[in-house]
Amino acid sequence: MRRLVGIIMLCTVIGGSSLHALAHASNPDPVGVLVMAHGGDPAWNEGVLDIVRPLREHYPLEVAFGMATADSLQAAIRALEERGVRRIAVVRLFLSGASFLERTEQILGLAPGAPDRPEDPTHHEDADHGGHRMEFWRVETRASFVLSEEGLLDSHQIGEILAARARDLSRHAPSESVLILAHGAGDDAENETWLKRMDRLAEGVRKTLPFREVVVETLREDWPDKREVAERRIRGFVERAGQGGGKAIVIPFRVHGFGPYADVLSELDYVSDGRGLLPDSRVAEWIREQAADGFARMGW
Repeated sequence: MRRLVGIIMLCTVIGGSSLHALAHASNPDPVGVLVMAHGGDPAWNEGVLDIVRPLREHYPLEVAFGMATADSLQAAIRALEERGVRRIAVVRLFLSGASFLERTEQILGLAPGAPDRPEDPTHHEDADHGGHRMEFWRVETRASFVLSEEGLLDSHQIGEILAARARDLSRHAPSESVLILAHGAGDDAENETWLKRMDRLAEGVRKTLPFREVVVETLREDWPDKREVAERRIRGFVERAGQGGGKAIVIPFRVHGFGPYADVLSELDYVSDGRGLLPDSRVAEWIREQAADGFARMGW
């Protein structure tokens, strides 16, 4: 009985994260998390690293920057394997759950299609996208993987972030029009899906204060013809919002920063803090939930 009481007291003293570590200390096949993120300038990357830092207290975690690039994924997997990890939940920190999904499955060997790793991957030529390298080959690994299925567009936490941003920026809601602006997709049907999901998240903004109007738009940044049309429509909204003593509030629906929106909205009058979804602890909570869901689906 005294031994049982001692064990209970020990469990009461140590924290939840310590219990997690204790539970996995003797596990010959521990779990880890690999977060995939688009990446950008040093501030963009540091924003992601900052948000995942608290999660490292609960399990081994690495970040692979890039749009599903084999070399970045290989480096992150190797770092986890060196810590004994053999079961990895891959959380894709992208707005759309469809972004790079098939490509990631191929690179990780979960689906056919990726070639073997070249002998010298540093000189392997693959297509790039907007100046970003796009190495494509199957990683060398002994680990098992489970991929997150959702994107940030599917997350109720993200709707809460948008509502909080709007509240912080608002001064007189009845005269303010909120524009939630995102990258978007090239395919018309996929872009329409983006807009519908963004509009659902915007309901939280509509409920938080009596704004004159709350709309969602996509710039369709990488497709010049479609971007030109979108820019005219976006600028027109901001101009109309300023009529009659009104004001536009612009909230970037991006992981980090304001992107190209300052150029798009140049010489127009609007309010924005230029912040994307980061920094906000709810993004870390979403990552944690995605990883936990993956572990549960695999029975890990």
